[in-house]
Amino acid sequence: MNRLAFAVGLLIAGLAASTPARADFAVVRFGDGFCKIWSDSADNPWGTGWTKIALGLPDYLTAQAALAGAHAHGTCR
Repeated sequence: MNRLAFAVGLLIAGLAASTPARADFAVVRFGDGFCKIWSDSADNPWGTGWTKIALGLPDYLTAQAALAGAHAHGTCR
């Protein structure tokens, strides 16, 4: 089940990356391994120690799927 969730999240993230640049969401991983959906993919969190692991997500539902995939894969805790 975890592999399926990761595969779906990865597929959705891949499809979102191939759509026009109207995307508004990103998934950000912080230094402690905690991940969060960021509402503006062009905006960056303050400070250092973070990485955007999914960019260009067109809506919140797609961002949730990418976050679930990152959790299933172990990228996020």
